Amino acid sequence: MSRSERSSPNDRAQSNVVGVALLLAIAVVGLGGLTAGIGAVVESNAATADAASVADGFDRALQPTETTGYHEGRVAFANGRIATEDRALRVLNESGVVATVAVDALVYESGDRRVAYEAGTIVRGRTGNSWLYEAPPITASRGSGGVLAVGAAQLNASEWTTTGAAGRSLRLSSRVSHDRRALGNGSYRVAIETPTPGAWKRHFDAQSAVRSTSGRLFPGDDHQSVVATYRGDRTAYLIIHDMQLEVNRA
Repeated sequence: MSRSERSSPNDRAQSNVVGVALLLAIAVVGLGGLTAGIGAVVESNAATADAASVADGFDRALQPTETTGYHEGRVAFANGRIATEDRALRVLNESGVVATVAVDALVYESGDRRVAYEAGTIVRGRTGNSWLYEAPPITASRGSGGVLAVGAAQLNASEWTTTGAAGRSLRLSSRVSHDRRALGNGSYRVAIETPTPGAWKRHFDAQSAVRSTSGRLFPGDDHQSVVATYRGDRTAYLIIHDMQLEVNRA
């Protein structure tokens, strides 16, 4: 090898500099990806914390079956919005629909997180991945026959809430009254309109008094209803809990 073909100290120094620069570039790219990943985890945890806070706030502020008269509570969240949506609860016998209640729903949404208060029940999650945070106020004697008591928590919300609300803290105030109606003896079904049928279906399927569940879209509804068919003839009662809900900034 000739003298001219040998690498000089300058060449070796330049190679070292290039190597260090490449390592630094790789490290920066790696740190960028790590930072993005950490940011996504932090954001996801914050959204989960918000949803949990809202579910707990709904549970504390909205207690129509345990309250008569004035009651209030607060819901806090960092991001997202709360708005009312149309919902219906129906009671049917062998002849068809015997009672329809416009229960409506109070819905919190932030990204893929969702919490809904509907018909006295709190549902977390979306279609395909939903679960009950609070069970519905519907009770029935086990097996065939007996009694069926259908509690229908009706928001009867003020017009302000229909536009939704973005903010960090809201005051939910209600003035609850109750109306109990005897529906007589017969074979009954209860239908709940909801965009998260899985949570409701699993709940009803676990009840020994329920013979079967199915889905049905009623005229005028935005979503299908989960229909629970109860075993045998039974005496049914419908208890409407009128909440007269108002939502304001806290």
